Amino acid sequence: MKIIVCGAGRIGKSMVSYLSYGNNDIIVIDKDQQKLDEISKEWDIMPILGNASHPEILEKAEAKDADLILAVTNSDEVNMISCQVADCLFHVRQKIARIDSPDFLDPLWCELYNPQNINIDLLISPDYEIAEAIYGIIKIPGAFSVMPLADKKLYLLSVKCQENSPLLKTPIERIEMIAPDISLSPVSVVRNGRNFIPTPEFTLEIGDELYFLIGKEEIEDAMTALGFTRPSNEKILIFGGDRVAYYLAKKLEDDDNITSCKIIEDDKERAKYLAQNLEDASVIYGEMLSDVILEEAEVDSVDVTVSATLRDKDNLLASLIAKKNGAATTISLVNSKAYNTLVSNLSDSIIVDSSSVTVSAILKELRKANIKQAHSLGRGFGEVWELEVDEHSIIADKKINDLDLPENSKICVIIRGETIIYPDIYEKILAGDKLVLYCSSKAIKKVEKIFA
Repeated sequence: MKIIVCGAGRIGKSMVSYLSYGNNDIIVIDKDQQKLDEISKEWDIMPILGNASHPEILEKAEAKDADLILAVTNSDEVNMISCQVADCLFHVRQKIARIDSPDFLDPLWCELYNPQNINIDLLISPDYEIAEAIYGIIKIPGAFSVMPLADKKLYLLSVKCQENSPLLKTPIERIEMIAPDISLSPVSVVRNGRNFIPTPEFTLEIGDELYFLIGKEEIEDAMTALGFTRPSNEKILIFGGDRVAYYLAKKLEDDDNITSCKIIEDDKERAKYLAQNLEDASVIYGEMLSDVILEEAEVDSVDVTVSATLRDKDNLLASLIAKKNGAATTISLVNSKAYNTLVSNLSDSIIVDSSSVTVSAILKELRKANIKQAHSLGRGFGEVWELEVDEHSIIADKKINDLDLPENSKICVIIRGETIIYPDIYEKILAGDKLVLYCSSKAIKKVEKIFA
């Protein structure tokens, strides 16, 4: 695909990082030459200096030949106009815009985005998506990542095996013996930075991260049976007061099970904004790593700390200090791939990869298969897709083993009506079925051809 990315900032880098793994021709537009120089050093892209909303700049980017425009600058207005110009003058087929302002996202104004007004195919709000991902982890104590599927009837969870886990030395095929009343589908395992689909005989070791699919109603019992349950999270402390923190705090305020939400912010004006726009959350103005501020925030008694600044180093350091001061669980927001090795070694800390969350929001637009929903796993290890089989599909009435799926891909779940099926390779796929499949990053192109 030929893709134009408007914006070389944090979100633009996330997009380019993921898109560069595919066979894509990527052009990046930004007004800051330094940002373009930095992104050019890391990835093979064509940099163009200028305002992405200006027709002559899009013409220079050869927009008439582009398959997709991703407008992800820090300005909602520039993103909208860039998509409008790309549509009206250059007839770009797919247009995705980053929109951060709650005013532009208000359902009251949804008619603004249509072919007659501003023709944008997909709106994304990365900070809101990241806040949603963190909230999901808070609500399922013990899980390291939480990804809903099938209208939240099914969830993809990941857990990390610790010393006391009953899963240790247990073959994957015998998990049902540990939890005989629970049905789940192991999807993949991450070990020492490598991701793979486990064989039935595979046994888990300390430090392994297991991804599995499970029905919503069975999550609590499964986490208990597998040894990953934790006390419910009621007291939350957030480091940093940017948009992710704001959106997360708003969600926590609406949750009756959350008894306390505090935010530490070192910018006076931002702290004042948060205090004025949040109802129940407490805002503490000061240096977030100060002993005095941490004591005031009662870090030793909180259930979860969330480090959500725009600086990876600060987030990781804040989590380490919070853990040392007695915080039960720590969550760190990380954007840079440079921390992959460090992330793997932080066995008792939860890492949220902002790039994976952001990319998940647009995956269904990137893939040739008719995907209803998709998630990027970990740090680009693979993807989980949700697809629906219609009566005209060439895979309808075929058995799974007749699809010739690549070795590193797997149909994990079939949802038939209200029934969740964990199929074997001889299960027949019927029209109307919803499929949930996993494919590694190397298998994506082959799997796309099967389900295109």
